[in-house]
Amino acid sequence: MNTVTQLYPLPAQELALYGLYLGHDVQGLAAERERPLVYANFVASLDGRIAVPGPTGSGLVVPKQVANPRDWRLFQELAVQADVVLSSGRYLRDYASGHAQEILRVYDDPQFADLAQWRVQHGLSPQPDIAVISASLDFPVPEALLAGGRRVLIFTTEQADARRVQELEAQAGRVIFAGETSVTGDRLVQAMADLGYRAIYSASGPKVLHLLLTAGVLDRLYLTLANRLLGSDPFSTIVEGPLLAPAVGMRLQSITYDAAGLDGLGQLFLSYDRTG
Repeated sequence: MNTVTQLYPLPAQELALYGLYLGHDVQGLAAERERPLVYANFVASLDGRIAVPGPTGSGLVVPKQVANPRDWRLFQELAVQADVVLSSGRYLRDYASGHAQEILRVYDDPQFADLAQWRVQHGLSPQPDIAVISASLDFPVPEALLAGGRRVLIFTTEQADARRVQELEAQAGRVIFAGETSVTGDRLVQAMADLGYRAIYSASGPKVLHLLLTAGVLDRLYLTLANRLLGSDPFSTIVEGPLLAPAVGMRLQSITYDAAGLDGLGQLFLSYDRTG
């Protein structure tokens, strides 16, 4: 079944799964704004877990109990609309070691061929650029990520090792200082705005989301709530960091129920806009 049920906004209606998030027109929304549109996406269990310990017991991975092809399709629909994708040094380390896949899979997976065509039709580059947030700069830049004229931008702190900065600039082309002791969301987004980026997709983790929320630069949150309870220690959820003060208000933008997801258990596709 390739349909889902929109529960909000009313009236309720059946919609096609394919194209659901393309219909949110991220590029159009970004074009209407004075500063870039920043959006993030997570999939979580009913008890709020987004990651559990890996098979070896070290490191955290997306739980296989909640990861599923229907959510992955919508992840791709969000990524394909981005000008630049926010990532981390850990992602590049995993990518270089073969433990992570390309974020946008529209060119090596036939099931997403329509999304590759979508970028062409909208006059976008073949792949969104990659922005890496890292204080340590302890990662390689895989040559595959630089193919086709794609840019890899590295955001770090003013205390970063100068020799490593030079090495990365020689390889990747651009290292940008976006904070004194830690990268800050406002300097990060302003630097990307100055480079001409309008739609910024955070495919990174809960610490980056905290960074964006603290700076007040996150605009939209997408959350898939999978109908499974996992437990697990340590507990990993969508935001990690000090208490947000004041708390960040999020206004519900849409709810869609996917009855066929997770082999019939179902899941909810939720989106929220930041208030204020």
